[in-house]
Amino acid sequence: MTWHRHLGVYGICYQEGRLLVVHKTNGPYRNRYDLPGGTVEPQETLPEALEREFMEEAGLEVEVLRQAGIGEYVVPSPIREHSHIQHLAILFEAACSVPTSFRTDRRSDDAKGAEWVSLADISADNASPLVLSAKLYLAGDPNAFASRKLDTWIVKA
Repeated sequence: MTWHRHLGVYGICYQEGRLLVVHKTNGPYRNRYDLPGGTVEPQETLPEALEREFMEEAGLEVEVLRQAGIGEYVVPSPIREHSHIQHLAILFEAACSVPTSFRTDRRSDDAKGAEWVSLADISADNASPLVLSAKLYLAGDPNAFASRKLDTWIVKA
């Protein structure tokens, strides 16, 4: 078993009982909801990376409010001759000034579209571990970002 390590920054934008999510098209979370975010580029601060990723994936400007936590998710995903991805996610609360009816089909390199989803409609079957952690965080769970090794994770075709 070998792991590929990925470090990224992600935003929790929540209002009126809805979480802003993107539709993943690549990677271990494809065909699921994920949080807007991704890799930090050289000479880019974490908030700058998050602002850029929100614009690329959702076409939205955001205000980065505060760091929410750091999550670790280990999921099976054959990539670059590895058996798993160790996903290290730095999560921030972010403010979006768009109505919860907002939806877009904007494309980026690994996501297609963004929309607001009710927390009640988020499940292990339709969401990434980051979205599930965000749901726990918003419910006040102090262990929302605990390390998770998800050996039974299924990458959807």
